Amino acid sequence: MGVRFYKNSAQYFSKKISAISKLLRGTVSATTSLAFVSVVLANPASAATGKPEKENLKFGFIKLTDMAPLAVALENGYFEDEGLNVELEAQANWKVVLDRVITGQLDGSHMLMGQPVGAAAGFGTSGELVYAYALTQNTYACTVGNDIWNMIKKSVPKGADGKPLHPISAEVLKPVIQNYKNQGKPFNMGMVFPVSTHNMGLRYWLAAGGINPGFYAPQKGDTSGQIGSDAMLSVVPPPQMPATLEAGTINGYCVGEPWNQQAVFRGIGVPILTVHNQIADKIFGVTKTWAEKNPNTHIHVVKALIRAGKWLDEKDNANRPAAAKIISNPNYVGADYKVIANSMTGVFEYERGDVRKEPDFNVFFRYNASYPFYSDAVWYLSQMRRWGQIPEAKPDNWYADLAKKIAMPEVYQQAAKDLIAEGKMTAADFQDFSKTDGYRSPEATEWIDGIKFDGHKPNDYLKQFKIGLKGEEKL
Repeated sequence: MGVRFYKNSAQYFSKKISAISKLLRGTVSATTSLAFVSVVLANPASAATGKPEKENLKFGFIKLTDMAPLAVALENGYFEDEGLNVELEAQANWKVVLDRVITGQLDGSHMLMGQPVGAAAGFGTSGELVYAYALTQNTYACTVGNDIWNMIKKSVPKGADGKPLHPISAEVLKPVIQNYKNQGKPFNMGMVFPVSTHNMGLRYWLAAGGINPGFYAPQKGDTSGQIGSDAMLSVVPPPQMPATLEAGTINGYCVGEPWNQQAVFRGIGVPILTVHNQIADKIFGVTKTWAEKNPNTHIHVVKALIRAGKWLDEKDNANRPAAAKIISNPNYVGADYKVIANSMTGVFEYERGDVRKEPDFNVFFRYNASYPFYSDAVWYLSQMRRWGQIPEAKPDNWYADLAKKIAMPEVYQQAAKDLIAEGKMTAADFQDFSKTDGYRSPEATEWIDGIKFDGHKPNDYLKQFKIGLKGEEKL
């Protein structure tokens, strides 16, 4: 049976009421059943989701600050409020996360946005994954080792206060990379997974500065991503980034927190880019089969996560110190509280002592960050096409159709309506669902090079880049 995507809320509620009506038949009179159904249809926003099909759940996560909504939902009792008994279990790396969700060892997990996208597009591990909740946006940064920073620092533009102007263009790395080439040495950078936010963001930033990050050619059996590259990108698990940098194996990396701040605290590196592009970084992912089998459970999980996301962002990040304390626990991220707080409480430290206000680094709920937009999936697909992970040209409708197989906004919308009906949230907390087509505005997703992303026209978007595949181009 395929996943059910409902064109509108009326169709969604019709399906729900049909199921409820069948359940009621045989236990109450037909008249009572019809009266109940009539009341719900007359006021669908008050239709409470039924009991979860599965109450005992195991969710995975990687030791990153953007797993915070899961920890907060557990520690603040939001999962319990939904009748769920949740166990959170740390995973070794993103490949393990993917495998354990697909095989059913985990009910769901903190997951890279690119993982359900890559699985649907046929790159890497195959599987049918879906998501109804985006955990975060703007949660990662790029860091270089002290030796590289000392080489580029003089050429970095400065402000009136004498401090570097951020974001720093990757163009400052070009002379360093050329010098490495002249010596016959590779310039190595770490990222966490081939379809990760960090790989796509690092590639985007490098290319915007005129540095070719390399191409994939899966049709030729080459999934290194290093064809024609100026900088050599390779996979390093997030918690291992600082140690790998300190060992000299890589010259820099792109990763989520707290591993950039860890480099600052250990005195081994300097972050030179924090990402602000309003595109989902991580999501809560499940298999399509699990979503079909447990529709009520899915809604209850999303309800708990919505409350956690709102708590994390409300009152101008007032709860962030408490959240940093929660996830500093060894059962969660396990990093020192000061390291976590350094990027989670509205500030970010670049060079040691250069602490700046970054209120929108780590966004969990505001700007509709938690909504499962189709356009976010389209953006990842566009970058996969740009770098050859999708080796051949695809029409715009292919991107749209695939995005609709991955994102489940109907689940999010029902969770929101339930929370509003219960008085736990208000309509003002959410966008007007009747007015969204699931695509962010192009202005919302403009990033470091000023190029706007219109998710309805991914091929036109790709044509704007000097570096990367576009149109009918292939390797």
